[in-house]
Amino acid sequence: MGLSHTLEQVGERHVIHEIVAAAPSALNGDDAAVLYPAAPNSRTVASTDMMVEGRHFRRDWSTAAEVGQKAIVRNFADIEAMGARPTAALLAIAAPGDTPVGYVRGIAQGIAERCALYNAELVGGDLTRSDSLVINVTAMGSLGGSGAPLTLDKARAGQTLVAHGKIGYSAAGLALLERFGRALPQELEDLWPLVDAHCAPTLTPGRGVIARATGSTAMTDNSDGLVRDMGLMAQRSSVNIDLDPAAIAPDALLVSAGAVLDVDPWEWVLSGGEDHTLLATTYKAAPSGFREIGQVQRGTGVTVGGEAPRFTGGWESFA
Repeated sequence: MGLSHTLEQVGERHVIHEIVAAAPSALNGDDAAVLYPAAPNSRTVASTDMMVEGRHFRRDWSTAAEVGQKAIVRNFADIEAMGARPTAALLAIAAPGDTPVGYVRGIAQGIAERCALYNAELVGGDLTRSDSLVINVTAMGSLGGSGAPLTLDKARAGQTLVAHGKIGYSAAGLALLERFGRALPQELEDLWPLVDAHCAPTLTPGRGVIARATGSTAMTDNSDGLVRDMGLMAQRSSVNIDLDPAAIAPDALLVSAGAVLDVDPWEWVLSGGEDHTLLATTYKAAPSGFREIGQVQRGTGVTVGGEAPRFTGGWESFA
């Protein structure tokens, strides 16, 4: 049967065959995956994250491969944010029976493409029928050595806040999609990187490990909004995090998109989220691939240049 057939036409076993073919692993195919032993003096790290159609992605905005790429990056970013190395992933899909087999295979292909960048594998999962398409990834990683993980409660006054990745791009891309769909006018083609950042975010593999190895103490990823995520770190660590307005100022692409959509681009930077930018604190110079964006001080909450943030919103699961 071809990829244009639906899930209910071909059945669960055929769909699983297509997923395994798109993301092959010698560890996949039995009741459970038996992972190789972790390196000596290391610990296992695990995280899970769910994506619901219409809430986290839309088929008319994203290809199946992009949905898969987004699903794995948002999970692997959580592993990296602990200073760990992603090693494997499990995929569970709940989908309507009329979902094309090719669409599910495309999701698996997108996951396999991003897993390959980490030398990680899709090692198993589950498939079931539901009224809407739901994708859940469970990511696993390895935290090497005896050093502490980069938890939210280890930011300290006197440290520098550093970042790896764009800030505000995903939110700007979402705003463009809401206005134009996946068909930007020709005169706006230079804004495609913003759309791509929302549909298929990227993260340079290994930056979390580098941050931990070079002395970072706390880290998270920008998933719910910069002020909101930094606010959680500030609360857990009982500090103030002061963002440098010059370091996080909207770049030319964000300013251009803001002019087109009549939106203040600072809103995307401060409350956008879903960039999965790594945000870490350190007493030392910014690790390779990171840049300084603020300071950790005595006090509470988050400020921008010593003032209250102009925008404080962010992602809320039940909003």
